[in-house]
Amino acid sequence: MGGTAIVFAGQGAQFVGMGKDLAEAFPASSELFERANSALGTDLRRICFEGPEEELTKTSNCQPAIFVVSIACLAALRAELGELNVSAAAGLSLGEWSALHMAGSLSFEDVLRVLEARGRFMQEACDASAGGMVSIIGLDMSAIEKICEEAGVGIANLNSPGQTVLSGERSGIERASSLATQAGAKRAIVLNVAGAYHSSLMADAAEKLEEVLHSVEISAPSVPVLSNVSGKPHGSADEIRSLMVAQVTSTVRWIDDVEWMKTNGITQYVECGPGKVLSGLIKRIDNTAALHNIQDRQSLQTAAAALQGAT
Repeated sequence: MGGTAIVFAGQGAQFVGMGKDLAEAFPASSELFERANSALGTDLRRICFEGPEEELTKTSNCQPAIFVVSIACLAALRAELGELNVSAAAGLSLGEWSALHMAGSLSFEDVLRVLEARGRFMQEACDASAGGMVSIIGLDMSAIEKICEEAGVGIANLNSPGQTVLSGERSGIERASSLATQAGAKRAIVLNVAGAYHSSLMADAAEKLEEVLHSVEISAPSVPVLSNVSGKPHGSADEIRSLMVAQVTSTVRWIDDVEWMKTNGITQYVECGPGKVLSGLIKRIDNTAALHNIQDRQSLQTAAAALQGAT
């Protein structure tokens, strides 16, 4: 019997109404939205459940909102099945904060405040520069690296074999998209994002986040939590601080994270939070893994039945 990992969604997975039916059905999930409202002084519950969409997609709302919904999904699963035997945790970009909270490294309220600030700082960095991102499908790394060099952009996400996201100045991103098409990419999709996430254009945001993290209590995680920056498990509290600051401007090494989990006996993944993006990426990295996702009551029931059957 292999191990189970919990994985957490990143920005872009949000939708109006997320978490609503779980909060209505599970007091443990509902309580998290009340705690979030108190911690932030914002009606995050209303924003998640009712929108409007432009309010939800504001980065300073979106990041804490996805975190709360992700942890609410986990709380609902625990209410159904009791405490889970979890061998590892990981998350994509902001989802890494959800994983660290699940593993006991940071309190719920501290992650909320960190993500509200992180979102705000990233939005300020977006406003200060004309940045963008492009997703390249179906090119190998040598071709991608040549494109980056020629267009003056960097690698933001190594999401799965054959799917790489580039980030940088908008003019460079347009050039990279054109070069990728010429090089034979299956697709080059310029993303609808506010700026150049996971690039040097986010340096100011990283610097401001570092200041915030000085005053946040962080502990070593109770289970291995994979770092997006290193592709390996986090270590001490100081290492977590350093890597989570670096994450804002660094490549997200999701392939390495999943490969580490696979090598270390993870055979089953439970994705908590809106959407099923991570399940799709994991399938392309480890096609032998059992994949479950929880984003509403229906998906919870399906996942809980499968997980019970596997124990």
